[in-house]
Amino acid sequence: MATTFTPHGESIASHSKPAHAGPRLDHALHPSTRWIFLAVLLGGLGYAGFSVFVDTAQVGENLAFGAFAFLALALLIALGFEFVNGFHDTANAVATVIYTHSMPAPLAVLWSGFFNFLGVVLSSGAVAYSIITLLPVDLILNVGSAGGFAMIFALLLAAILWNLATWFVGLPNSSSHALIGSILGVGLANQILRGGADGTSGVDMAQVWKVLSALAFSPLVGFAGALLLLLVMKRFVRDKTLYEAPKDQSPPPKGIRALLIGTCTAVSFAHGSNDGQKGMGLIMLILIGCAPTAYALNRTVPESATPGFVQAARAASSAYAAHANGPATNLAAARTVVTQALKTKRIDDPAVYGGLAALSNDVSDRIAGYGSLGKVPAAATPNLRNDMYLVLDTTKLVASDTRAQARFTAQEVGVLKAYGTQLEHGTRYIPLWVKVTVALALGLGTMVGWKRIVVTVGERIGKSHLTYGMGASAELMAAATIMLADRYGLPVSTTHILSSGVAGASVANGGGLQRRTVRNMILAWVMTLPVAMLLAGVLYWALLGVAQGMGY
Repeated sequence: MATTFTPHGESIASHSKPAHAGPRLDHALHPSTRWIFLAVLLGGLGYAGFSVFVDTAQVGENLAFGAFAFLALALLIALGFEFVNGFHDTANAVATVIYTHSMPAPLAVLWSGFFNFLGVVLSSGAVAYSIITLLPVDLILNVGSAGGFAMIFALLLAAILWNLATWFVGLPNSSSHALIGSILGVGLANQILRGGADGTSGVDMAQVWKVLSALAFSPLVGFAGALLLLLVMKRFVRDKTLYEAPKDQSPPPKGIRALLIGTCTAVSFAHGSNDGQKGMGLIMLILIGCAPTAYALNRTVPESATPGFVQAARAASSAYAAHANGPATNLAAARTVVTQALKTKRIDDPAVYGGLAALSNDVSDRIAGYGSLGKVPAAATPNLRNDMYLVLDTTKLVASDTRAQARFTAQEVGVLKAYGTQLEHGTRYIPLWVKVTVALALGLGTMVGWKRIVVTVGERIGKSHLTYGMGASAELMAAATIMLADRYGLPVSTTHILSSGVAGASVANGGGLQRRTVRNMILAWVMTLPVAMLLAGVLYWALLGVAQGMGY
């Protein structure tokens, strides 16, 4: 059995096969590339700043210089997370085309960055708000407070630090996993600091398990799917070239090359559509906290939609009132009851239904009185947004809770779901400029620091060189899995799915796996959640202490 060595000194058993030429990863870039990169970067930041200025000016919200500077810092950190995500996670998408010589490395990285950009811009936004629902209710409702900003800074910094640490040693760790761990860490720290009984009462554990299940299950889908797909391809597609490794620096035949470039494109687009949304959700929280008048409500909803909203709200209020002991007469008490129900996820209670009926009536009366969301005064915006948020998320729980559904008729459940859709239009939206700037951050990040992860995926997972069929099957499964998760609003990891797919394809090809790399990848997967939680919790405690010490 012959042995070859990677450029990094690791041995790879070739099983008596001839040595295969590795890709060139040291292509010199044209000097103008750096200037173009810098121009796009500065242009994106300038576009974000100009958009904030225009949006706040249009609603008469004049930000003081200090508030604007604070907002700029928060946005830079959030975009920094997406930038790191780009060179950490998206490198997985280009590894196969680089190691099969389908595209030279510089072109592959540019290509992937562009389709990451498109994926973000054309995304739905569903994943963005599934991430936000993991956060404690009291911090979301008071996102503009010291605790709210400490939360955002802590979770972003913790995720960035862990991503950089794993990137430095070349481990394909998941940015999604790190961010979710950071969110959980902040939530648990918040409850502990506030004297929560078990540290989880403010965290939506049902949503946590849903998200973690998707993160845990998707790599298994990638591994098994790529393994089975390659076996099926070998059975029905008889072209021997598809199952061979490159023997020199020449690109593969045109058809195979088109297949590999197509799968790389699909993974890049899918990665942008899923991972880009995580940064969008956090940026929206930052904007709501710093400039609530401009961003807490969707002021682009036309005035013609107001009658439909009012009708849906009143129908839902009637449905709630029918199962209550009577609508609450005190709005403050209604908010307290509904907030507590949302925190504990115990909503099958006549008192909760009475509170929801009262809040729904009040929301519909206020919006009807103003005429549209675009005409809500600045002073009334935060309070109205919080009431709409409370009613929306509690209504979603009611519509999905089996005990609650036993009380409500199918028609009433339909009324509540329709009302929830109206509330979502009014509170859960993402301006185009947020999508564009996140897309630029993710796309530009793809073009920086990609080599470490590419080498790991291309050389250190399987014992044999990546073949064309292995690359195609791994990326087809990754793209399909990510797009399916995006359809259902589930955050998944491009890194976990694709690297697992490469491992599955390696097994199907008969080459086996490099135990050391697989062990380290599993170790990184296992460590990410607790380490990110600990980092975020400690940072939240420290930042909250600093803010309180400064009198905020």
